[in-house]
Amino acid sequence: MNAPVFSNHGCRLNAYEVEAMKDLAGQAGLANAVVVNTCAVTAEAVRKARQDIRKLRKAHPDARLIVTGCAAQTEPDTFASMAEVDAVIGNTEKMQPGTWQGLAADFIGETESVQVDDIMSVTETAGHLIDGFGTRSRAYVQVQNGCDHRCTFCIIPYGRGNSRSVPAGVVVDQIKRLVDKGFNEVVLTGVDLTSWGADLPAAPRLGDLVMRILRLVPDLPRLRISSIDSIEVDENLMAAIATEPRLMPHLHLSLQHGDDMILKRMKRRHLRDDAIAFCNEARRLRPDMTFGADIIAGFPTETEAMFDNALRMVDECDLTWLHVFPYSARPGTPAARMPAVNGRTIKERAARLRAAGEAQVQRHLQQQVGQTHHILMESPTMGRTEQFTEVRFDTPQVEGAIVTTRVTGKSRNALIA
Repeated sequence: MNAPVFSNHGCRLNAYEVEAMKDLAGQAGLANAVVVNTCAVTAEAVRKARQDIRKLRKAHPDARLIVTGCAAQTEPDTFASMAEVDAVIGNTEKMQPGTWQGLAADFIGETESVQVDDIMSVTETAGHLIDGFGTRSRAYVQVQNGCDHRCTFCIIPYGRGNSRSVPAGVVVDQIKRLVDKGFNEVVLTGVDLTSWGADLPAAPRLGDLVMRILRLVPDLPRLRISSIDSIEVDENLMAAIATEPRLMPHLHLSLQHGDDMILKRMKRRHLRDDAIAFCNEARRLRPDMTFGADIIAGFPTETEAMFDNALRMVDECDLTWLHVFPYSARPGTPAARMPAVNGRTIKERAARLRAAGEAQVQRHLQQQVGQTHHILMESPTMGRTEQFTEVRFDTPQVEGAIVTTRVTGKSRNALIA
């Protein structure tokens, strides 16, 4: 084995950072190594990371095994104590060239086996390290990292640190290079995307960044934004939704629940009516807008009536793409000390939410039959509409192209064109 093997867990941002680490490790000349980039979002995510480490050690018995990512940042001792692990690297350290140079030069002899510093002291993010990643058609660009909020169920701020933004000029230059390379769609990513700009001079907002990208990169066909906190959406972002056809009509909302008491216990900053009002206004401004959402089932103290409020949000916000999370206690968070809901009840409620989400997907697919869409091809026979709906083609198309076509039917999970 020569080039390092990378195993990624978790979010798009982690996947983005793996691409940066591949470049850094390659430049440093690191060889015969396995790098596991962990996720800390739930206790289950940590368990899966440990399981993956054990499997990779068996598959690569002579390789040097490095663990990094959010779980390594929040629980360095957990991984350092594993016999399979040679080094543990924090989230800040993994983005520094010197870390990889040290690992390549002398893996254990002169390099500390645990390099995890205080993430809260970090004031900059390394979003400029690589020019995006993704398929030939779509690139993901990190514009923000960290989070200043402290939701009671979430450990991520302790893995990612406080919010910090990539300056707009750096983002625009990066997107220009991506367009020159032939990418037809760019997705802006971050841990708390709508907090972008708060730490920059003059405190610009995400809407300012979106408008600036669309103005200064006129050749970019499609701009998409990833998960947002609807309560933080600014006027310029709403204006972009209303007036900019190159901004895709698909928003993934960090809602988490639909009951006011549970939202307060989660320490969220919005209430039920705020979410409904936002969805109504966004759809008024852009009638073809579709929404995805994160919803947690079985949060501590959740009664059947409280859960019903969350379930009804699927219809009241007209959500299409649901990410349903059965609540899992995360040690070190305030929610882990709250009265828990029975495990079977959590699973049953999560199943009901998923069923509601599936019904919404079928409704959405049926509505698109007969409609004309501009479809970005991810492979010769699969692409996605502006609303991120999967479309299957019988006749091969040009990968990376934007194809205008009429939807002729649907399958269980996709449109047919």
